[in-house]
Amino acid sequence: MTRPRALISDFGGVLTTPLVDAFTAYERESGIPFTTIGQALQSAAEADGRHPLFELEKGTMSEADFVARLDRELGDGTSIAGLRETYFDHLHPNTEMIAYVRGVREGGARTALLTNNVREWEPHWRAKLPEIDELFEVVVDSAFVGMRKPDPEIYELTLDRLGGGVEPADCVFLDDLAPNCEAARELGMRAVLFESTDQAIADLERALAG
Repeated sequence: MTRPRALISDFGGVLTTPLVDAFTAYERESGIPFTTIGQALQSAAEADGRHPLFELEKGTMSEADFVARLDRELGDGTSIAGLRETYFDHLHPNTEMIAYVRGVREGGARTALLTNNVREWEPHWRAKLPEIDELFEVVVDSAFVGMRKPDPEIYELTLDRLGGGVEPADCVFLDDLAPNCEAARELGMRAVLFESTDQAIADLERALAG
């Protein structure tokens, strides 16, 4: 087995504090249980034949339309309009993980960021990591490419943008969601599921050592 020469990393929940912390803060401040929002998403998906969150992350639905669709599903004057502000107020950089990625890049490995995100949120998440273009040669944001993890096509696009003959077997993929890691493995990448910073760094060290 060859030694990997590229690291492809997720953003939220890996290079930041856990996403659950931000969602829990929103639940606490808004009074809307996240289970209720999840049920509204599922109901909208069944009614419309497309999942609003997936469409939002692919950039085929605007944030405003997403909020309006969920508000209609929630009913009773309930609105998730303040979600973005609360979410980013409670999302913070994972400085130890960021420093590790910097070391990987400075050590000569290729680096790419692959994130499922929201078009209107780009200025906000980039502000959490102003050095992003120093850490990553390539940034692939689902909302700007019309596809999302775990679709195989977005992994393939990331490889194409890395260029230089980088193949799946050359890559280690890091994400905090198991389905995204499984999709990477199916393409031939090594994958590390982020559960904690110490665990992820230890697993990455082993994977990058080949």
